[in-house]
Amino acid sequence: MTLTELSLPDAELHYLPSFLERKEADCLLQLLQQRVNWRQDRIRLFGREHLIPRLQAFQSDPGIHYTYSGLRLAGSDWLPTLRPLKQRLESLCSQPFNALLLNLYRDGQDAMGWHADNEPELGPNPLIASISLGAERRFRLRHNTHRETHTLILEHGSLLLMAGPTQHHWQHCLPRSRRCREPRINLTFRLIHV
Repeated sequence: MTLTELSLPDAELHYLPSFLERKEADCLLQLLQQRVNWRQDRIRLFGREHLIPRLQAFQSDPGIHYTYSGLRLAGSDWLPTLRPLKQRLESLCSQPFNALLLNLYRDGQDAMGWHADNEPELGPNPLIASISLGAERRFRLRHNTHRETHTLILEHGSLLLMAGPTQHHWQHCLPRSRRCREPRINLTFRLIHV
């Protein structure tokens, strides 16, 4: 299993398009659509509350919480199906993960705006392990200072690792897509410091 390093300044990014075999990715996508307790939360942006344009869920070890944009998430217990995947990532990354944010993009109208995963509980240089399932979507990165942009197509069953100084210098988003009519699930494994 060889990770490809994406050469961007002030970033540590690695991509593996076939982290999961097709059959495994298909089964996981179907299972998560059916078994996860998906919800559509409200977040506060620029002083106003908005429904987030996607569904989400949060799973974690006991006692773990995650806060972003005024929203505090309390983790439910890990789905048994996800524990082996978590252990596989921990072995690959040589780091434990105690939390998982799951996002369900129902079609191309669901999206994620520009942001960095730089919440204090993630620590100074967080490692985010991001697995994509379902429809291929454009993942965009934008440098905070010189505004350089980079686009990556996240494939079904792929793994993207964002580490080191990436969250200090880059923002990322998943823009809307008129052509996409299929669902996509994104799993972002994190280590939350308590």
